[in-house]
Amino acid sequence: METNWDRSSWRRKTRRQMPDYLDANELRSAEKNLNNLPPLVFAGEVRNLKYELGRVEAGKAFLLQGGDCAESFEEFSADLIRDTFKVLLKMAVVLTFGGKRPVVKIGRMAGQFAKPRSSDYEAVNGLKLPSYRGDIINGIGASIEERTPQPERMIQAYTQSSASLNLLRAFSQGGFADISRVHSWLLESTKGHTGYKRFSDLATKITESLEFMRAAGITSENADTLRKVDFYTSHEALLLEYEEALCRKDSTTGLPVAGSGHMIWIGDRTRQIDGAHVEFCRGVQNPIGLKCGPSLKAEELIQLCEVLNPENEPGRLTLISRFGADSIGDHLPRMIKAIKGAGLRVIWSCDPMHGNTIKSSNGYKTRPFEKILSELRQFFQVHKSESTYPGGVHIEMTGKDVTECTGGIQSIHDEDLLSRYHTACDPRLNASQSLELSFLVAEELEKCFQP
Repeated sequence: METNWDRSSWRRKTRRQMPDYLDANELRSAEKNLNNLPPLVFAGEVRNLKYELGRVEAGKAFLLQGGDCAESFEEFSADLIRDTFKVLLKMAVVLTFGGKRPVVKIGRMAGQFAKPRSSDYEAVNGLKLPSYRGDIINGIGASIEERTPQPERMIQAYTQSSASLNLLRAFSQGGFADISRVHSWLLESTKGHTGYKRFSDLATKITESLEFMRAAGITSENADTLRKVDFYTSHEALLLEYEEALCRKDSTTGLPVAGSGHMIWIGDRTRQIDGAHVEFCRGVQNPIGLKCGPSLKAEELIQLCEVLNPENEPGRLTLISRFGADSIGDHLPRMIKAIKGAGLRVIWSCDPMHGNTIKSSNGYKTRPFEKILSELRQFFQVHKSESTYPGGVHIEMTGKDVTECTGGIQSIHDEDLLSRYHTACDPRLNASQSLELSFLVAEELEKCFQP
């Protein structure tokens, strides 16, 4: 690994899962335009997030990371951003109460436009077409024209991300996230719904706690922490032309910061130690996530940690395990032992989505909710056995009432999938399933801290 780094040094490395643009002049023009635009996030925000994630690494906070599989140009709306934000806030309240710790809230939002694919081509309506790689790269329409990578899509992704961040900042700081308001949404979501009895009981306990605080004189009128939240954005740093163009120097420290999002992560398909994605991410100051799948060897993981976090800095590196319910018991313990043995400081987070994707009986790609919950339960059990801290969850979800993952209290079956199956890539948890998951994670967190 070279010691010298600049924001374009990734170009000297092997690139994977990235498009080949046909028109070099169009690409240069798009990159130049992005270079001249302000960053989407700012260095001070990035430093704040790293500090908060350092508290997660120390076992003093919990990480909730969730949002869309792949954001869409066509589905973009203020209502969708609001609804997804509301679900994440409700989940955070439940997790805060269950874990007795603050929750660091990070959305897969305002930048999650690119997706890795297992094949360069796919069959659509009998046609062999280049795979859809996310709206920042190409279109989902069934034609060569739509599937041809277009550099100007990066500008549209930037514009949409900027608008999303503007709204999210207003929501998080303008009173929309008031704890009393969020809890009223929580009560509305649970009371009177079949199967939510034990969750409703927990919601009632939260009500009693808020009433006690109010009686003690602590309200959102006199305590900003009850009226505002810190909310951050994240995405997979897959399209490196976009990442490079938005990379900026922190005016305070002079160090490079990825201006595309507060946190970026490296996918399981692009984590090669000599690859372009590791090269770019090692040089920026942002918190970095690393997806860890079954094929990752312990010695490779140690090397990656040392390259991505050479100073062993708390809050810098989050390991996001994605093994599947049937495999997590075989792989997570060996990785934890390796990290502990090397004395490395990392956050352990669980992505229970990607390893549990199957084809339904009617041909839809789906994820059984019980498999998702099973992987999460095992994640907590393994960490308890290894005396390590299960620091977070990473889920693909939406505030929309979709039917993409089977199971849950709503009892979605294979035949229900076609009614509201809207995802452009992978199946997401809907609002009800996301909230149900948060109650179950809260129960696991409570067990973690029992003697």
